[in-house]
Amino acid sequence: MRGGRRPPWWPADQPWPPVDRELWRHSRKRMARRFGCFVAAAVLLLGGVGTALLWLVLSLLGVVGSVPFARSLSGFGVLLGIVAVVVTAAWLRRLVVPGEQLVAAARRIESGDYSARAPVRGPSELRAVARAVNSMSAKLEAEEVRRRSVLADVAHELRTPLTIIRGQAEAIADGVYAAEPAQMMPILAATRTLEKLVEDLRTFALAETGSLRLSREPVDVAVLVHETLEGFRPAAAAAGVALVEDVAADAAGVEGDAARLSSVVANLVSNALRHTRAGGRVRVAAGAAPPADADSVELVVADDGEGIAPDLLPRVFDRFVKGAASPGSGLGLAIVRDVVEAHGGTVGLESEPGRGTTVRIRLPRHAPVSPESAGDGVRPGPQNSK
Repeated sequence: MRGGRRPPWWPADQPWPPVDRELWRHSRKRMARRFGCFVAAAVLLLGGVGTALLWLVLSLLGVVGSVPFARSLSGFGVLLGIVAVVVTAAWLRRLVVPGEQLVAAARRIESGDYSARAPVRGPSELRAVARAVNSMSAKLEAEEVRRRSVLADVAHELRTPLTIIRGQAEAIADGVYAAEPAQMMPILAATRTLEKLVEDLRTFALAETGSLRLSREPVDVAVLVHETLEGFRPAAAAAGVALVEDVAADAAGVEGDAARLSSVVANLVSNALRHTRAGGRVRVAAGAAPPADADSVELVVADDGEGIAPDLLPRVFDRFVKGAASPGSGLGLAIVRDVVEAHGGTVGLESEPGRGTTVRIRLPRHAPVSPESAGDGVRPGPQNSK
């Protein structure tokens, strides 16, 4: 909204209508340059036309009989004409050459060469188009690299369980192993790994395309944490890790998707157990968020395990990012982030090598109301995964 009466919500110390001073300063400089070019072209044009008219009048009056004067006047006219032609050719070249290079870059991008870049030259409008084309090609190039990386990562993650299944099945079929429960267990374990990987990929793809649906309902956080941890107690006991449940009395419920929130806690606990040595501890806490964010519930999963390397820490929520010794797929934390953000919450991570990792999640107690999510629980997915 520009012009008109000042809205009642507009700050009293700010001018109305708002003025972008940087844009105005840039526009003034551009207008001054164009005005200077216009004046120069007008002078050249008027000089040439004036010279021709003066020559015609002097010829009619018989004044140009003097050969030296006629030669001088003719030379001046020819010089003006040459200058006008040179200036016009330079101006056209300034337009045509960058335009041709821009078209060539666009054709390379159309053919699939996303490394193509257009030179940022010429008038301001042409430079703006070149910048837009370069930005588009850079994004397409990054997406292409990301797509190839995802395909390679998925193929790598699928190869191990498929190899186990095939090796065990062939050994049983050839009679090397008897078809007994002990020989079938590796096949079942690999099948469960495949199922989890496929489900993780499905969740990640839904979040990427903005199609992650949430079946919202009142969720008791205390019950959610307790039931999720119960499923990990046998594994924690076998690993010699203490699993501590610390749910505060003021841990209010949230409005969310119970199954997806349970998968968030399960992912974090699974990671914590995997990277905590025997004799260590994994603590899962829930309670009201600090007073500054009183309408939220905070979930904390903390361990005293090996921690995360500093160079890996900024990318832990990216897909397929994991430590060299981690047996997981590298999708767990990416899915945690997507599901939490789909609920309108936030997630943060703190870690120090040798001293453990702490993940903090804050979830709003009530579902955020937005045009995208009202009625169907659909949240626009992230445009880029970190």
